[in-house]
Order: sequence, then C-alpha cells, then structure tokens
Amino acid sequence: MTLLVSACLLGVCCRYDGESKPCEAVLALRQKHTLIPVCPEQLGGLPTPRVPAERVGDRVITRDGRDVTEAYLGGSEQVVRIARLLGADGAILKQRSPACGVGLIYDGSFTGRLKQGDGVLTERLRSEGLAVISLDEEGPACGL
Repeated sequence: MTLLVSACLLGVCCRYDGESKPCEAVLALRQKHTLIPVCPEQLGGLPTPRVPAERVGDRVITRDGRDVTEAYLGGSEQVVRIARLLGADGAILKQRSPACGVGLIYDGSFTGRLKQGDGVLTERLRSEGLAVISLDEEGPACGL
C-alpha cells in the first residue's frame, strides 16, 4: 500500500513547536508499504515553529487569535494533490491535531480539552474516499 503519513510521525521536525513525534510502529510500516510524509501546515505556507492553533467551528485559530484557516485548507489541497499523484491508498495521521486529528481534536479553548471532530486534512481526505486512521485507534494501524 501507499500511505500518506503525518511527517512528524516519521521524525520530521515540522510540528508547531518545531519538534517531531516519531513513532516506531509507523516507521516499521516502511518495510512493507510506501510511506509519503506530509505536513499540511507547512504545505499551506505556515512556518515551523508556529503559534499553536485549534479548530473553532469551521475555522482554525491560533492561540494569539489569528485566523489561519486558509493556510490549513490550502495545505490540505496540496496533500490531496500528492495523494492523487502517487496513488495513496489511505493515511495515518497525528492524533488531536487541527489538521490531522481523527475523531478527537482540541476544543479551541487552548486548555488541553478534547472534543469530537476531525482535522481539516482528515475531512478533506475522507471526502476523496481515502481511509484515514490515527494512532488513537487500536486495530486498524496494527493490520496495515
């Protein structure tokens, strides 16, 4: 399979804090699958590091009040282009992120509280018919 993967899970320092979150289980998938690192925030033109952002309704707002929704949407469109170009079968994305979150994301209060919902990229990939999973989901990631 060809899988899109949040670049931070592969050790790329692209998170809002300039760090990465490498995951050995995801890295091990490279033995059997083609992994395509993606970071919709960077592809949307945001710097690294950057002010943390959370979803507030349909918008993505930074902790200091800036609306960065267009960058998230633009970056998500770039990831869709990559998925089409390389024939991606699905995606493994970083949990809780306003771009990559699957099922649970931060609630927009910047207090660490979670709410039901998906990130901007997750919504976009699903609209393209791609399966999207998160590290929070047991089972599917183990079966890849």
